[in-house]
Amino acid sequence: MKDLLFYYKKANKKGFALGAFNFSNLEGLKAICAAAEENKSPVIVAVSEGAMAFMGEEYITSCVKIAKKEFKAPIFLHLDHGQSFESCKKAVDLGFDSVMIDASALPFEDNVRLSKKVAAYAHKKGVQVEAELGQLKGTEDNVTSEHGHFTDPLQAKTFVEKTGVDSLAVAIGTSHGAYKFKGKAELKFDILSEIEKLLPSFPLVLHGASSVDPKMVERVNNLGGKLGSPVGVDEKLTKKALTEHNVVKINTDTDLRIAFTEGVRRSLIEKPENFDQRKYIALGQANMREVVSNKIKNLLNSAGQA
Repeated sequence: MKDLLFYYKKANKKGFALGAFNFSNLEGLKAICAAAEENKSPVIVAVSEGAMAFMGEEYITSCVKIAKKEFKAPIFLHLDHGQSFESCKKAVDLGFDSVMIDASALPFEDNVRLSKKVAAYAHKKGVQVEAELGQLKGTEDNVTSEHGHFTDPLQAKTFVEKTGVDSLAVAIGTSHGAYKFKGKAELKFDILSEIEKLLPSFPLVLHGASSVDPKMVERVNNLGGKLGSPVGVDEKLTKKALTEHNVVKINTDTDLRIAFTEGVRRSLIEKPENFDQRKYIALGQANMREVVSNKIKNLLNSAGQA
């Protein structure tokens, strides 16, 4: 199977991006993989440290190993927001295809030192490494930041040269979680352009890019949920990032959680007599599959790129 870097290079040339979709149970994994196969798209299935603790490391790797045999789409297992060398090393040793070391909260030189150490270890085993420079606001599992700051383009060039990482997550205005913006959503495309001038064709990544579909949020709230009125990233902005810039990987987690929740809530309310978890989980799974499929076709442009 072609490796992840092959698809990053292809994405840069052809103006698409790979979706990195987070999962934390078997149903979510199968929903993501089924949507990728349906659309003949490569896909990244991502797990956070929290998901690894919840599911169990060997359960995850075993399930993904089976999924790679069952589904024809290229599937890559990725550690999302690894917080230490030890967690990244563990993922590498378990057979992950790529790992992210997120030392963005540390001073620049400490971030460089840790990211370089992870890259050196992972590359010996053929595993690709993503790092982050700049910091996103918001919360995702065990990653929390009250104050984000944008990526410095000059630092980005130095960082990539010193660390040897394969891709870089940049901070241009996206945010973790469902409550990303107050008012109009904006992204700093001028910063993205400056990074690209200094790092031409280098694979860039957007985290915190869920669109937080207001219709889906409304449905959850109408079913008894209390999500309020969260605001996500306008998909027109995300589309511009991947078609006009070097963004080759876009992370999605919040949209999947909301969609899964809507399906489960709707099933339990419409059929309160049901206590078979397979039936109400199935609706959540179907919602997730639909969200992934729609993003592959209408946002990421990755359909048919497998």
